[in-house]
Amino acid sequence: MQGACRVIVATFGLGLGFGFGSVPLCHAQGQAETVQEASATMSQRVQELEKEVGELRSELAALKPSGSAPAGIPAPAMAVQQSNAVSATPATANSSPGASLASLMGPTSLSGFVDMYYNYNANQPASRTNAFRSFDAASNQFALNLVELVVDKTPEVTNSRTGYHIALGFGQAMNAVNGSDPGGLAFDQYLKEAYFSYLAPVGKGLQIDAGKFVTPHGAEVIETKDDLNYSRGLLFSYAIPYFHYGLRAKYSFNDKYSISGFLVNGWNNVIDNNTGKTYGIGFAWNPTRKISFTQNYMAGPEQVNNNSNWRQLWDTVVTYAPTSRLSFTVNTDYGRGDRMPAVAHPVFWTGAAGYVKYAFNEKSAFVTRYEYYDDHDGFTTGTPQHFNGLTATFQRTIASHIMSRLEFRRDMSNQPSFVKGVGLPVTAQNTVTAGLVFMFDSREAK
Repeated sequence: MQGACRVIVATFGLGLGFGFGSVPLCHAQGQAETVQEASATMSQRVQELEKEVGELRSELAALKPSGSAPAGIPAPAMAVQQSNAVSATPATANSSPGASLASLMGPTSLSGFVDMYYNYNANQPASRTNAFRSFDAASNQFALNLVELVVDKTPEVTNSRTGYHIALGFGQAMNAVNGSDPGGLAFDQYLKEAYFSYLAPVGKGLQIDAGKFVTPHGAEVIETKDDLNYSRGLLFSYAIPYFHYGLRAKYSFNDKYSISGFLVNGWNNVIDNNTGKTYGIGFAWNPTRKISFTQNYMAGPEQVNNNSNWRQLWDTVVTYAPTSRLSFTVNTDYGRGDRMPAVAHPVFWTGAAGYVKYAFNEKSAFVTRYEYYDDHDGFTTGTPQHFNGLTATFQRTIASHIMSRLEFRRDMSNQPSFVKGVGLPVTAQNTVTAGLVFMFDSREAK
């Protein structure tokens, strides 16, 4: 091509004498041909790219419902966002809510409470101590009654026949409960209950418990949240034991009749104080939904290194609830059998308490308690005397897990057993107590 161009240029230059214009003509022709070739190639490439883009669009359109793209094909940013949004929607709809504490623990439950109070004693004792009180002994100050933590698994026929119950506590109540136990200041100082359970395949199920458990006697209990009044009465403090260590068994014939039996070390002791054992039997009867009757009897040697003098206790509790808001409870106790050096006959004590509860609504209730206690020989209180006591308690539930109680109590004795001021003995004691109980239970967790 270049050789032919030179021949044409030379001929044209000799004939016309304008050889200087021949070179640009040849370059222009070469460039035109090059541009035409490049344009054809570019056009072909553009067509190929348009075809590929069309194919990609078709593939993306087909992949949008599944929210994923095949490996190796980069998707546009908008397509990726749309794909993530589509895939996130089913995940959100199918995701389950966070697991609750109850579901995590399975058949085991975790519960507890914090019980604190402020008490005012009109006698203003210098010791700042209320006489003849079990748990609310501190006066004219804020005080901690009990902090309790309970781990519990109930034996079941359909699931597991074994179970356990462990209750740990700290506060004035635990000091009172374990104070008389020889081991109470050592390994089990903060242990309120600890027992294992087995539901034997006998009839509808015979439950056997082994370990440390609270006494079946009395109308009152250790936990304020489950008691009628804030303070514990004289019968709870002096007529009956707090707990036992050993074996117990209970069988329910139906929803109306049940019996129970006990074989334990004695009263308020994990470590026995003699070689004898204490035996007990109980009977519960619920003839209707409005009436319940419980009778317990326990007997055994309780004095240190003495198996001869058997202590006996009869405890009766009757409850009548004519309506859902009104209930009446009566508790009687009679104990005897121990010996004292200055008393010729076996000592005895007796008492009775009556409770009336009226619930104004689901949050508010009013409870009154009257009790009479006769420590005939001074075996339980230290002085032969008898008491009369009157208690009035107003209960208000502040929140679903916060209970408040305001209580007035008057105790009277036929002996000057109470202290006023720096030591003046008097026959009566008036107190006002405000208490708060904060509760929790994993079985109520959502």
